Amino acid sequence: MFRSRTRSAGALLLALLAVVGLVATACGSSSSSNASTGTTLAVADLPTSDPVTVRLGYFPNVTHAPALVGVQEGLFTKELEPLGAKLETKTFNAGPEATEAIFGDAVDVTYIGPSPAANAYQKSDGEAVRIVAGSTSGGAKFIVKPDINSAADLKGKTVSSPQLGNTQDVALRAWLSEQGLSTDTTGGGDVSIKPQANADILTAFQNNEIVGAWVPTPWDTRLVEEAGGKVLVDEASLWPNGQFATTEILVRTKFLDEHPAAVVAILRGHLASIAAIEADPTSAQAAANKEIELITGKAVKANLLASSFKELSFTPDPLAATVQKSADDAVAAGLSQNYDLKGLFALDLLNQILTQQGKATVSGL
Repeated sequence: MFRSRTRSAGALLLALLAVVGLVATACGSSSSSNASTGTTLAVADLPTSDPVTVRLGYFPNVTHAPALVGVQEGLFTKELEPLGAKLETKTFNAGPEATEAIFGDAVDVTYIGPSPAANAYQKSDGEAVRIVAGSTSGGAKFIVKPDINSAADLKGKTVSSPQLGNTQDVALRAWLSEQGLSTDTTGGGDVSIKPQANADILTAFQNNEIVGAWVPTPWDTRLVEEAGGKVLVDEASLWPNGQFATTEILVRTKFLDEHPAAVVAILRGHLASIAAIEADPTSAQAAANKEIELITGKAVKANLLASSFKELSFTPDPLAATVQKSADDAVAAGLSQNYDLKGLFALDLLNQILTQQGKATVSGL
């Protein structure tokens, strides 16, 4: 189930001023490839008017902070207004739900974990989606009951992840496999995995229905502080330099081809949101929390939110190599089929913007 809101376009004067800025900053930049035809586009050559409604998906999770801040502070709307475009927001619980919306033509752009993004690309034979930017790294842990001290203690027990095939689900299955413990997609194997929503995981953990869960922040901290759990695995410890993709920006290929100027606007809003988080973390946390409360009806405790932000880094780099590793893990877990992901990344538009902002460019596979 998703929640939808629409943000209206602004005044013509603001639109004209922003269009001038868009053209000016794009001058001299490199070209971008049309995802379907291979033809080249430069940001400076994109349409200055595109009165489309951009349906943006994201989750009420701290790992989606750039989306939460960007929506709450109007940063996406500000960039869309010059085009005469509108923003409509849709919220999800986990990645597979978001990809279903992509395939059902219910969303155009979504913040999403790398595993469901790669799976969507594979399922559509490389046609339906493209990652156009990274968003977030870090912020996932395996929290267990106090009497679980090693992987061996999990045999015959039940644990959870937010949804079958989502990024944390894949990480959990991969780690258990590395420990010599089998799982399957129906809850069988040495360790039974019961996917369920994060809020339900907390309740199940408190009621002793599960002995652990691999969850994103702030649910890891909540399982510790509110349910007496402890950290068995910090996922950052499993990756070089502790860096791994947690959230990406995924776009329908058809939308990218037909509305590249709108995608540029979303990317500019995304970069502005990351900059806002870096410049004033306290205000950004408040904005993210306000958006979470608007979506879920309940705000995150301020101290919990602050600790969650410390677990994360926000970056437009999609950390493509870690996306490939997650995809390989999904194949090994029987959640996906092996597929070449090189075409998944369409980063030319992002790199043009980064170059004009004097920032380092990023790369795919």
